[in-house]
Amino acid sequence: MVQDKRLMKLRKEMNKKRPSFRKVESWRHKRLTDSWRKARGIDSKTRKKKKSGVKSPTIGYRGPKKVRGLHPSGYEEVRVTTISDLSNLNNKKHAIKISGKLGAKKRIAIIDYIHKKGFKILNLGVSQKEIEGLEAMVNAPLSDSEDEEFIDVDDLDDSIDIED
Repeated sequence: MVQDKRLMKLRKEMNKKRPSFRKVESWRHKRLTDSWRKARGIDSKTRKKKKSGVKSPTIGYRGPKKVRGLHPSGYEEVRVTTISDLSNLNNKKHAIKISGKLGAKKRIAIIDYIHKKGFKILNLGVSQKEIEGLEAMVNAPLSDSEDEEFIDVDDLDDSIDIED
């Protein structure tokens, strides 16, 4: 795992230095999208790999093979829609992304199961700090709310003049 951390750090540094590969002349013409397409022109500086041309993707820009495709946390991402999807997974190797199509009822059941098995959840949507804050609000005594003044609806009806 120590080597994997070193490789993850190396991949992060390589990503910083990697240029953004853009389609040739996409900055000049509005009709061209930015997404990369191979240069095919007969006099293209990019196709000839001249210094004045745009950088094109080559094998040298790839990251280390052992950490290729991993989440930045170092885990392998797995999308889950049911509890049965978790049967063949290892909590030391895999991290869970819960499908966005799930409703609250199934999502809560899956999250409880995941916590029991010790998996890491990548898209919980709520941070641990927010969860603790909500729990504190739930456990707070109700005596604080007695000090607040509540508006009586009957008083509002008398103060508002409605013309019919």
